[in-house]
Amino acid sequence: MTRLRLAIVAVLIAGLSASPVLAETWTVTRAKVDDRKAVIATVEPVRQLPARARIGGTIAEVKVREGDQVAAGDRLALVVDQKLALQMQTLDARIQAQQAQRDQARLDFDRAQELRRSGTGPQVRVEEARTQLDIADRTLKAVRSEREVIVQQTAEGAVLAPSGGRVLKVVAAAGSVVLPGEAIATIATENYILRLQLPERHARFLKAGDPILIGSRGLQDEPGEALRPGRVKLVYPEIDQGRVLADVEVPGLGDYFVGERTRVYVATGAREALLVPKDALYRRFGVDYVRLKDGTEVVVQVGMPVGEGVEVLSGLRAGDVVVRP
Repeated sequence: MTRLRLAIVAVLIAGLSASPVLAETWTVTRAKVDDRKAVIATVEPVRQLPARARIGGTIAEVKVREGDQVAAGDRLALVVDQKLALQMQTLDARIQAQQAQRDQARLDFDRAQELRRSGTGPQVRVEEARTQLDIADRTLKAVRSEREVIVQQTAEGAVLAPSGGRVLKVVAAAGSVVLPGEAIATIATENYILRLQLPERHARFLKAGDPILIGSRGLQDEPGEALRPGRVKLVYPEIDQGRVLADVEVPGLGDYFVGERTRVYVATGAREALLVPKDALYRRFGVDYVRLKDGTEVVVQVGMPVGEGVEVLSGLRAGDVVVRP
């Protein structure tokens, strides 16, 4: 019985190995592709905003350090001016004194009105008392407004983040003295871009909206690395020392260091190339192969990915038919 089972399994395996494998074919042709060059780009924020002190005084505390993420309006530091506290005490005393004068002026006005109603007081006395009460009220309001100014100045001791982003630099420490308008920290906005510096001869090939490819982090080529798409946002209309500047939008640059360099592939013209589908390639022992329709395996050297295909630098000719599994 066991021998019979083994014989059946052997027949099934032989039948499966003899059955044809379903596959598609692809005819290699020459096509126009962008001639891409590898250049170095630098990660930079769209803008860097300084967080400045609005009043002069002594820094009581610093709540952030380099690398922290902050939101717009977050308090980064606190500046304290001791003179403001003394002015506040003076104004509080003036307010109390002025309230007492206002209360006395109201009593005098009420007494003058009562005497006028009883016929024993003149109308002039009533008018004088009303005037004194108005002066006392307006003086009290003025002193209270002065106090509100001091309260606002004290509140402005908080150094706030002008925008959300990452803290690049903190230039002050607790206990140091600062002047109004002095920068306490520098904030890099959350939107990062890649800044290119291309030779002048490539300037005419570059325009806003052109797609580009970004390599993995680092400056070294990695075999089989996945390239990320990006798009040129702005080409600066000035050539400085033989180079043109351009800004590139790439999603997901928030975890990069500001000033970090990476490889970018930009189009500098067009040329003809041989293309094969990505799934027609397979790798064995570090070498790339394709299989022709007649069953021959061919070693190929691959180049840059182009859309859904890959450029073949050597190993194939136009007209060859490769098999796609």
